[in-house]
This record gives sequence, structure tokens and C-alpha cells, in this order.
Amino acid sequence: MDILNLIGRNKELFTEDISNHEKELSSIVSSSRFLVIGGAGSIGQAVTKEIFKRNPRKLHVVDISENNMVELVRDIRSSFGYIDGDFKTFALDVGSVEYDAFWKADGQYDYVLNLSALKHVRSEKDPFTLMRMIETNIFNTDKTLQQCIENRVKKYFCVSTDKAANPVNMMGASKRIMEMFVNRRSKDINVSMARFANVAFSDGSLLHGFDQRIKKQQPIVAPNDIKRYFVIPKESGELCLMSCIFGENRDIFFPKLSEELHLITFAEIAIRYLKERGLEPHLCKTEEEARNFFIENATNQQINKSTNQHKWPCLFTKSDTTGEKDFEEFFTENETLDMDRFQNLGIIKNEEENFDGPIDYFEHSIRLMKESKSWTKQEIVDLFHYMIPDFGHKETGRYLDGKM
Repeated sequence: MDILNLIGRNKELFTEDISNHEKELSSIVSSSRFLVIGGAGSIGQAVTKEIFKRNPRKLHVVDISENNMVELVRDIRSSFGYIDGDFKTFALDVGSVEYDAFWKADGQYDYVLNLSALKHVRSEKDPFTLMRMIETNIFNTDKTLQQCIENRVKKYFCVSTDKAANPVNMMGASKRIMEMFVNRRSKDINVSMARFANVAFSDGSLLHGFDQRIKKQQPIVAPNDIKRYFVIPKESGELCLMSCIFGENRDIFFPKLSEELHLITFAEIAIRYLKERGLEPHLCKTEEEARNFFIENATNQQINKSTNQHKWPCLFTKSDTTGEKDFEEFFTENETLDMDRFQNLGIIKNEEENFDGPIDYFEHSIRLMKESKSWTKQEIVDLFHYMIPDFGHKETGRYLDGKM
């Protein structure tokens, strides 16, 4: 599957920047020790591969998903083989005592990259999953930062999101608050981050769902009014590694907008996806029509073996769910940019700021909620508004789990 073609591109974004810095990049990686947290997710796997193929002294990978970790190892062994350095994986929950024991037993790393996150807008639908998002995106980040400071780690990197720029959903806002926590620790350790677009066909994404719908002979559903920027998994790994290795303290890297990186709707990608598979979209008007398509057309839907052509039911609709942003942006008008250092990578330059008061209040408020084992979504929304006064949260009463 040609992912670049599906998202409307014919070349990778960071080829020039990687080529221009490959000698230095490989030299640093090959002499360094790495820990990748959340390394079995789509972005984590991409980052792990970028590090592995440059022969690091040590590469340890932690992820809560045992199955995804197994696939990561199989993929690496099948693609790159082996390295001289120490490569190990650990199926651990960052918030657990077992992870703390793991740190105590080793903890000797030059670079720690944290790719773990609850990334879905749909995770804000209920107060309980929302609290887990806060724990994962904010407090686990701060915990791992503190551990890195105590063990004198050289550099800490973590992933933010384009949705942290003028956030309108709780996921984006949680990452913006995470950036504030990271800034607070920057006086004790060098930190850098990255904001980037949707990773095409990443686990759990709508585009990844296209594969699942085909396998299960189910209709493809996509919004036709939302345009998004997309990067491929390899580009996400390159962006993270470049920020980790070359980012100065508090830098946030992002892909520059160009004729190569342009907005495209999910519906457009769906049509390209079906075309690449030799299929044509059959546009449906309702969920029921889409669901019943294969039943009602069972006889006519046998694939023609000679041409491999047939119709596939599609439902393309306008988006009306909570948390969807009308447009995407990687930075705000108040942020200072360096657009000259790299060819296709921009950098947000941040100064050290004093967020102690708001962070203390945030931590105290969340702790009280957890101790009481009772909280509402509105209480968390109000707390996010306190942390981000111009937080543009839009509550429509509809969520992705309520749609096909």
C-alpha cells in the first residue's frame, strides 16, 4: 500500500534534513543509550526503528501492550536484524511499581523519549476515561521527567500534538497542559517536544479502520468536511528523533507547511484507498443503507476475478461530534519561531516560564477528585479552562462512539 499516494503526496517530507544531518545523527545515536516509552504504538515503533537502524549502544523499549511489543520485535528482526548494542523490550505500565523497580535496577540512559499517550478525541466522552487521559498524558510524563532528572539523563523528549495549539478538545488541552509541566522541569533537564499532524494509518486511527472494514466486509465511513494534515509513520519517527537529538532546551519541532504537506479530507483518502484496492465507492445516504449493502447485494458483490473491480459502500457525512477542530495549526501567533535552521522542520522557541501556581492548583484539584473517587466531566472541563483561559472547548453532545 502506497501511503504517500493515499494522502496525496509523492515524496517524503524530511529527506533533505535527514540527509544533511545523517552523519552527525548516526554518530550521536551509535554512541548513546536510549529508552523509548510507549514504544509499541505507531509513533513509538517508528521512533524505535529510526534509533535501531543507527546501531545505538543501548535501546530499551517499554510499552503496556504485550502484543504490540511482540510485533515490534518481529518487525525489527525481519527488517533490520540485530545490533551490537543492548536491545531489550519490557511490557510495563509506566504508572506501576514494576516500572519504578525497572528504573531503579537500571536507569542509565542518555536519551529518554516518551511516546505514550491517550490520543483519541473520543476518550473525552466520559469522566473516567478522561481522568485516565490526564494521568497518561500529564502525570506520567511528569513522573518520567522526575526520574530522568534524578538519574541525570542527558535529554528528555515527549510528543505533543498540533491540537495543543489553540486547543478545542480535551485531548489537545491535556497536551498543552503537559507542555506546561515539561517547561517547569526544563530548568533541571534539557527537554524538547514535537507537534505534528495525524499519522496516516496509525493504530486506532480512522484510516487504520479502513483496513479493518475491508477485512470484515463492512462499510467505510468518513467525514467529508474536515481537512487534516498527514504524515506517514516513518516521518513521525524522523521528526521525533530529530527533535530529541538536535532540539535545544524547550524547543518544539513541527513540520513546515509546504506544497508537499497539504490538507486533505478523510473522504478523499477513502476514495484513493478504495481505488488502490481496485474498488469504487458506492455512496450511501444512511448508516442503515451502508450496513445492509452487502446483504442486499450479496449476489452482485462477488469480486470479478478478471478485473478485481466492484463497489464498496461508503458513508461520507459532515462532522458534528464534540472536539473536532475546524482547521489545524502547529503554532499560535504568540509563539516565537525559528524557520531557518532546517529545510522542512520548523521550531517553536520557548522561554522558561513560571507555571508553578497553576500547576500546583491543578495537581491539588486532581488529587482531591481521585481521593473522593467521584468527579464529573464538567469539573475537569472547568479545571482545564483555569489552566488554559482561552480553551475553545465545544460540547455538541455527540461523540464518535455514537456513530458507525
